[in-house]
Amino acid sequence: MNSEYDDIIGLPHYTPKRHPRMPIMARAAQFAPFSALTGYSNEIKKTEKRVLDNYEQFGNDDSYSDIFSDEEF
Repeated sequence: MNSEYDDIIGLPHYTPKRHPRMPIMARAAQFAPFSALTGYSNEIKKTEKRVLDNYEQFGNDDSYSDIFSDEEF
């Protein structure tokens, strides 16, 4: 192999002496999923429950058009 990196390709990986390597679990936590919209999933669940409750109460009646009349978004 004749490349410009031949002189460094076999060297061991550099490990700093003053700063220990970050543990794998700490590194993984940096990339863990997070909820950007706090409480959004709870609101979706409440809306779903309200829609299903109204559907059960009124059935599949197209004349009832405002199932959210009590709530403001």
